[in-house]
Amino acid sequence: MSRKHPIIAVTGSSGARSSVVIDAFAHILTREGASFAVVDGNGFHRYDRDSFPAAVQEAASRGKSLSHFAPEANLMEKLDALMAEYSMKGTGMHRRYLHSDEQGAEFEQAPGTFTDWEPIPENTDILYYRGLHGCFVSDSVDIAKYMDLKIGVVPIVNLEWIQKIHRDMGERGYSVEAVTDTILRRMPDYVRYITPQFSLTDINFQPVPLVDTSNPFVARDVPTLNESVVVIRVAHPSSCPVDFPYLLRNIHNSFMSRRNSIVVPGGEIGVAMELMLAPLVHELLARRSGT
Repeated sequence: MSRKHPIIAVTGSSGARSSVVIDAFAHILTREGASFAVVDGNGFHRYDRDSFPAAVQEAASRGKSLSHFAPEANLMEKLDALMAEYSMKGTGMHRRYLHSDEQGAEFEQAPGTFTDWEPIPENTDILYYRGLHGCFVSDSVDIAKYMDLKIGVVPIVNLEWIQKIHRDMGERGYSVEAVTDTILRRMPDYVRYITPQFSLTDINFQPVPLVDTSNPFVARDVPTLNESVVVIRVAHPSSCPVDFPYLLRNIHNSFMSRRNSIVVPGGEIGVAMELMLAPLVHELLARRSGT
């Protein structure tokens, strides 16, 4: 953690509707007049799109599974070094993974490749990380210790699978069988490396559908936010103060399910995030400026 160079982490898999959090933070930071650097965790993957299948096959030949959830498939030491350097100096190196044809065209590269390493913008007020490993801890690296505010976006697992199936089939042309194989291959790594991070976050946002998702592999549609509620858990209200009575007054049909958990209608998740997170971000920036 750093008083002068704070870092926010949003941790969740790519189908976890983390875009809602991204938009909320963008609104908050813009209103605060803060300059911020954005670092995408997928820029720290070890393999590009073409080389990853061979790495998976090589691991399988040794009786191992390999997925992007696992530290072996990522440059964890580089990510740790970036967070350490930014927390001390406000500087560091990152790169981007180009998912789409549009992103590839922007950088005049093929999709599925990485850009060159480049310095993050100078003189930023805050670093905003979004990706799989914002709270990752192992024997060799400790990403979580650099984070001043740790957010988890964690839909229940059937909803996460439905989102992945529809995204990979609709946007990437995969078959349902191929996506199912990927889910099965990634599951041990998800349990081992992703799930533990959500015990280290300060606040978790968990969308829960109110429609039947019993068999995600035959679901025709992704449940919308209006067909969901969101369970928001604050791990330690004493150290991460949240004004629950204020939220209850301002978010229609919200209610407390435990002393540190509030449930809001899915369509209100953006409002809830901004009401809840804006004071916390303001405090980080005020602490940075010494006011």
